[in-house]
Amino acid sequence: MAVFNLKINGKVRKVEVDPSTPVLWLLRDHLDLRGTKYGCGVAQCGACTVHLDGNAVRSCQLPVSAVGKSAVTTIEGLSEKGDHPVQMAWIEHDVAQCGYCQSGQIMSAAALLKSNPNPSDKDIDAHMSGNICRCGTYLRIKDAVKSVAKK
Repeated sequence: MAVFNLKINGKVRKVEVDPSTPVLWLLRDHLDLRGTKYGCGVAQCGACTVHLDGNAVRSCQLPVSAVGKSAVTTIEGLSEKGDHPVQMAWIEHDVAQCGYCQSGQIMSAAALLKSNPNPSDKDIDAHMSGNICRCGTYLRIKDAVKSVAKK
């Protein structure tokens, strides 16, 4: 076990875990931040997406020891009241069906729009391609991302 002081959702959290523990399990099991979902466990589905210094990363394969001084943002930390523009667009466009992948989808979309505020359809497709939606709401996801870009 090792002690880590991690900046998560704007607060420094002291945790004692094995250095190889994936950030996903630190968030869910040690910090009770359950918005980040377990999907495949091999960084292929995107359900576990969080931000590491603003960049979308898969938390299921990111060991706690690799975080260092970087800031981790989860879906809970994206906005205090759930009113981030991407979250609002998800509601406006009725994106979610089962909802399981949505926190990862939202985190990926938010990172895209932060780095590219006016993405093309090709940019959206490329950036969001690592996020799988079993319900197939890809067209609504794209519409939601585009609506935020227009604002």
